[in-house]
Amino acid sequence: MSTSDAMAGSTMRSRSAAAAGRATVGAAYFVGGLALLLAVWWLAIYVASKNPALSQFTAFGPAPAFKAIPHMWESGLISKALQSSGYRLGMGLLIAILIGVPIGIVMGRNRRFRELSNSPFQLMRMISPLSWEPIAVIVFAGWNSAIIFLIAIAAVWPIMFSTAAGLSKVDPAWFKVARNLGAKPWQLVTEIIIPAIMFDVMTGIRLAVGVAWIVLVPAEFLGVTSGFGYTIEDARESLEYEHLMAMLIVIGIVGYVLDLGCQALIRRYSWHK
Repeated sequence: MSTSDAMAGSTMRSRSAAAAGRATVGAAYFVGGLALLLAVWWLAIYVASKNPALSQFTAFGPAPAFKAIPHMWESGLISKALQSSGYRLGMGLLIAILIGVPIGIVMGRNRRFRELSNSPFQLMRMISPLSWEPIAVIVFAGWNSAIIFLIAIAAVWPIMFSTAAGLSKVDPAWFKVARNLGAKPWQLVTEIIIPAIMFDVMTGIRLAVGVAWIVLVPAEFLGVTSGFGYTIEDARESLEYEHLMAMLIVIGIVGYVLDLGCQALIRRYSWHK
C-alpha cells in the first residue's frame, strides 16, 4: 500500500470516527432532553396532586397518558385522527405552495410588483389565521373546506416570502448568460430559478408546516367529528384526561417527525454546500 493510500484511509477513518462521535453526542442530548421534559412533567403533576383540591390532575400525568396510547391506537382513535388531520394539512399546504411559490417568484423577479405588494401582503400576513374562521364558515359549505382554507392562508406567507428572498439572491448574470445561449422563458424557470430557490422554498415550507400544524388543532375544535382537535375536545367533554394528554403527545410526535422530514429535504436540496 502506498503512502497516499494509507493517508487517505486514515483520513476516512478519522472522519467516520468524528461522525460517529457527533451522532452519539446528538443521541445523548436527544434522550437527555426528553428525559428532562418527562421529569418536569411528572414532578409538576406530583406536586399538584398533593393538594386535595387538585387531586383530579393525577390523570394528566405521563404514566396514564402513555398507558392510554396503545388502547387509543387499537380503538382507531389515533389512526382516524391522523388520517383526517393529515388530509387537511396536506391539502392546505398544497394550496399554499401552488399559490405562494409563483407569487414569490414574481416578487423576486419584478421590483415594481414587490414594492407594490409588500404593504398589503405584510398587513394580511399579520392577521391571525384563526381570525378568518367566521368568514371561512360563511364562504365555504363544509368545515373541511373551511379548515383547509385556514391552513392555506396560514402557510402561504412563509412560502411566498422565502421564495422571493431566495430569488433575490440569484446572480442576475445567470439569466443573461442563459438568454445569450438561447434559453426559453420556461427553461429559465426549470433550469435556473427552481434549482436556485429550492433551498429557500423548502425552508419556507418547513416554517409553513410549523405554522399550519399549530393552526390545525384549534381549527378542529368546532364543526368536525374527526381530527386531532376534535379528539382532544371530545376527551375534555368526556373527562378522559389521560386520552387528552395522550393526544397531546401524539400531536407533538407527529409534528416533530414532519419537521425532521422537512429538514431532510432542506439538506437534500441545499446547493450551498
